[in-house]
Amino acid sequence: MKSMKGSVSKIRVLKMSKTPLVRFSLNNINCLIAAHSLNFLADVDEGMQVVVAGEYNSRKQFVVRKYSVIGKTKIMIEFENINVR
Repeated sequence: MKSMKGSVSKIRVLKMSKTPLVRFSLNNINCLIAAHSLNFLADVDEGMQVVVAGEYNSRKQFVVRKYSVIGKTKIMIEFENINVR
């Protein structure tokens, strides 16, 4: 399993199902996530720093198996903004 660290951009939902298929770019590398994709959408916003672990598929896309947000997640930031008001 390989790991990468970088900034997330171009988050898109490719397929809506019980486990959605999400595509995003990490330092201009195309990544896909299906496992934990709903959590990923709740935790990560464009511009955030993450560490991902996974493997490349035959189309040279990085298939993410695990991820971790560096710093605060999107939910944490939104929760703090609600408490301030």
